[in-house]
Amino acid sequence: MVQYAALRLPSALLVLVLASVVIFGILRLTPGNPAVVLAGPDANPATITSIEHDLGLDQPLPVQYLRWVQGLVTGNLGHSYVLGAPIATLIARGAGNTLELTVGAMILALLLGLTLGILGATTRNRLAQFLLMVVNTVTFAVPTFISGVVLVLVFAVTIHLLPPGGQLSLLKDPSLGIQFLILPALCLALPVSAVVARFLQTSMRQVLQEDYIRAAVAKGLKRHLILLRHALPNALPPVITVLGIQVGQLLGGAVIVEAIFAWPGLGQLILHAVLSRDYLLVQDLLMLGVLVFIVLRTAAEILQAGLDPRIRLMG
Repeated sequence: MVQYAALRLPSALLVLVLASVVIFGILRLTPGNPAVVLAGPDANPATITSIEHDLGLDQPLPVQYLRWVQGLVTGNLGHSYVLGAPIATLIARGAGNTLELTVGAMILALLLGLTLGILGATTRNRLAQFLLMVVNTVTFAVPTFISGVVLVLVFAVTIHLLPPGGQLSLLKDPSLGIQFLILPALCLALPVSAVVARFLQTSMRQVLQEDYIRAAVAKGLKRHLILLRHALPNALPPVITVLGIQVGQLLGGAVIVEAIFAWPGLGQLILHAVLSRDYLLVQDLLMLGVLVFIVLRTAAEILQAGLDPRIRLMG
């Protein structure tokens, strides 16, 4: 297992390097000058030149890139001149809230996805199969900015069951904090749960046709034991791979969800940074997203290899 994990590290590091080059290059290709935005519309050329020097924008692009990478490696993320605070501090403030939202969404996605997937693979009633297919298709097809608005209208405006937005840390008040968390986490989890359900349903149908499942049925084992102890563990490896990929869906969807529900996380921070052309903050946030995605994707591959020894042999 350790050897398999070590083989994954070079490719992960290569992706990080390529991602840093792409992020740096794309931001430099965007039109406009962040120094002009900071200086204001009435600033004179001398002021703009001074701000460019402070930001390091007057340096050659390779020098700017190397200085940025050096800051990432050493932990010196720089200073946001737009927000007037160290970038590390800004990220630390929003990271906890986004982590809380993402973990809550992942838990809901797993609960919904596993339930729908198992029911879809085991039910034989055609009407039930049709209803499950409709639910799965709707949750997958409806974008988060629509489902978020619908959730607010139904649960916050119509029946007044949950708050429409805002955030309260679960550490301060768990009972009230979870009320603020349910709607944004559910909105973020719906499309991911549909993907999990679809892959689990397909995988479980294949597993249920295996000879060892037929042997377990012939021995008279109870149906729920066959499903939970034999079928589900062997159907999970493809689902774990999909979950690793769906992390990107959660991170990308968090930007929209946080805007809809006024959730003060990294999504709102990156939106503000893009609108204000805060190059360094945008770069750091995008690299953080790539790093989290790669770490979780690699962890999913290692976990999948732990569940399926054949993957380790191929690796």
